[in-house]
Amino acid sequence: MIDIRLLNTPLQPQQCIDFVASEHAGGIDVFIGTVRNQTRGKPVLRLEFEAYEPMAISEMHKIAEQVKARWPAEKVAFHHRIGILHPGEIAVIIAVSTPHRKASFEACQYGIDTLKETVPIWKKEIFEDGEVWVAAHP
Repeated sequence: MIDIRLLNTPLQPQQCIDFVASEHAGGIDVFIGTVRNQTRGKPVLRLEFEAYEPMAISEMHKIAEQVKARWPAEKVAFHHRIGILHPGEIAVIIAVSTPHRKASFEACQYGIDTLKETVPIWKKEIFEDGEVWVAAHP
């Protein structure tokens, strides 16, 4: 089973954990990416995430299918925020359940690394003295 969401409301880690939980899974790995309060020593006031939503959802689903094909992942969840986020807020959650821990660690890392490389999500970093668009996942 796969749960893919692109949301403009706060992400809920427990929702992802509850989705991937299973009596068949001995390991659940969760990656939670949060907004830092600085970039290269420069204070960040907020981030603004934008996405080409149909393609972003399609790409996240494709990655989740790859995770299930490469590891014995029973369930996979990818949730990503769009809109305005402030330091400390959650931008992305990846959760994977597998029979054993090593596979869940590897699958979760693959999920976030691949999401960063392929999913069309962009962010604007807002500073006190200006702003800059950067790839959300360079």
